[in-house]
Order: sequence, then C-alpha cells, then structure tokens
Amino acid sequence: MSPAGSTRRQRSRQRNLASRWQPLRSASQPPVARRVAKATALGAGLAALTTAAGYALLLGQARQARRVIPLAEAPPPRGDGVYGAKFPGEPITMVILGDSSAAGYGVHRPRETPGALLATGTSRRLRRPVRLYRFAVVGCLSAGLRPQVDAALEREPDVAVILIGGNDVTNRTPHVMAVRYLVEAVRELRAAGAQVVVGTCPDLGAIQPIKPPLRWLARRWSRQLAAAQTVAVVEAGGLTVSLGDLLGPRFAAEPTRMFAWDHFHPSAEGYAIAAAALLPTVLAALGARPERRPSLVGDQGVRSLPAAAQEAARHAGTEVRAVRVDGREHGPGGRWAQLRRRGAWFGHPRSGETGGPPETPAPLDGATTSTVEERA
Repeated sequence: MSPAGSTRRQRSRQRNLASRWQPLRSASQPPVARRVAKATALGAGLAALTTAAGYALLLGQARQARRVIPLAEAPPPRGDGVYGAKFPGEPITMVILGDSSAAGYGVHRPRETPGALLATGTSRRLRRPVRLYRFAVVGCLSAGLRPQVDAALEREPDVAVILIGGNDVTNRTPHVMAVRYLVEAVRELRAAGAQVVVGTCPDLGAIQPIKPPLRWLARRWSRQLAAAQTVAVVEAGGLTVSLGDLLGPRFAAEPTRMFAWDHFHPSAEGYAIAAAALLPTVLAALGARPERRPSLVGDQGVRSLPAAAQEAARHAGTEVRAVRVDGREHGPGGRWAQLRRRGAWFGHPRSGETGGPPETPAPLDGATTSTVEERA
C-alpha cells in the first residue's frame, strides 16, 4: 500500500472517531452553558428586583412620613429679650442660630423655647443679665446659615448656639457640603470674638412616624453627619454637644408627652431636656467654673478628634472640645480632643451641690496621654 493511501485511511478513521464523540459533546456542553446563563440572569434579575423593591419601599415610607408629619403652620414664639435684668453688670449677648430645633417649633410660650431656657439658665448661673436674639428659621438647612450669621454679627454676640442638621438629613444634603456651610459660620463667629456651641445633628431614627427600614437609614445618616460636624466644628475652634437620641428613650416611653402636636418636633419638656444638655457647655464656653472640677490628669476622656467624634455621635449629651496633651495639639491620630458628659442643670442639683453628681469625663478606652490641658 502506498504511503498516500495509508495517510488517507488514517484521516478517515480520525474523522469517523470525531463524528462519534461530537454528538456527545454537543449534547452535554450547551445545557451546562444554558444553566449558567439562566442562573446568572436570574441572580441579576433578583438583585435588580430586590433593589427596586427596597427603593420603592423607602420612597413609600418617606411619603407616608410626610403625610403623618404636617408642614409648619406658624413660626414659633421668639423669646427675644433680656433675661435676669435684676442682676448687675453688662448683659451677655447670646444668639441662637439654626433650624426648627433651635427656634423651638412646637411650643406655644416664649419661655419654653430653647433660647429662652438657655438664657434663663445662663443668667441664673452667672448672676448676670443675658440679652437673647433668635435668628433660627424653621426648615433651615446648613446652607441657610449665611444670612443668620450676618444678622447675628451685627449684635456682637458673646456666645452663639447653633442647632442644625436635621433638615440636611431629610433632604439628603451631602455631608461635605452641609459641614462646609457650618464651618464657615463657626469661623466667622469665632473671628468676631464669639464663643460657639453647636448641638450636632439629632438622631432622626428616634422619630416615631419614621418606620424601619427608613428609620435605620435615618439613624445612620444622622450619626454620620453628627460625627462630621463634630470634627469640623472643633477644628474651627467651637465646642460641640451631641444630641443624638437624647430624647429617643423618653420619646419611646412617653410619646404623647415628649412629642409636640406634629409627632416630629419635641414638646416643651423635650426642648427642656435638650437645653439641659447644652447649658453646661454654654457656661463652660463663657468661662464659668463648675463647683467641682474633674481631674484632667491621666488618660480620662481623651482621644483623637475623629475617634472622639464617633464616640460622641453614639452617646447623646457628650461634649467634645480640643485639648493639648503634653503641650501638643496633635497626636498620631490627629488633633487631641476630650469628651465629657456634664450633668443636667434643669430640675437637678448642680455639680458639687448636696446630692448632685460631680461633673465627670466620659469613660474611654485606650487613650495614650499623660498631661492634659484644656483649650476652649
């Protein structure tokens, strides 16, 4: 047999063998590919469906919350004026800036507004008159602080109290943008010689008309903004007090008592609790010395500013201020800051009085300090 004939026979045998296996490969491979493709398409479809359903659920909850929470009908009482006029000395000028929580929306009497409560407490504690101006506007976002600051600076304030952030959360203002406007306000007030105390964004997850899962997102967004506000304000020379869910437990236990008529804003008693948390820091900013001063030697209450901000956002009523450690403002983690939880001043004995708890720093773990110096 010629070599050419042998080669042709081998090629024919290979073609016959291949033709026998080809049906098997064709029968087995495409179903596997089809199953993989179907599974992939099904997974992508389910993910898209879940995302769409979740988004639709959140939108539905937001619409329901807006129906339950009515729009503002009338501005709250102003409360401007001189408090403690019977005391001697030049009046301390206090300005209140921010949104509805600063204005006191939901109360009916001027004396129930946060500004009036803070002015009254400051006057009684320092035994000096306090002249109060309220520039806060219901519905204000951080971007709306500019005209309020301009009006406040005309009064040459000694102390400015700012409560802002809730509307930034509900309007989904980017945190960077909201914080930038707040920092600009703090810097301008500080440059004019005013002490600045900022009550950071409250925890909107504590509001009853907001239901899960929207409530969980609102809590997360609120805490993120509060922590960012804390870092920026302390860097700019101000003091912060975290409001967080300060009213949350009381709201849950006594909603008809702690909520205003709209089920969203605090009642007069709710505002009193918030003002009680703010007042000790306002007094400290004005230079008032507590009757019993906590020790600042050692590692109590000191962390890097970013860590302090995160801690404060989780624990309502916590004050954050810049401090020096061994004469230095900055450590390995950034600027040093101290957290304190001061005692309330309304309805309770003051620090150092009989039966009153002493002012104590917030207990923290892992601080690495030796000598701490306060810096307002």
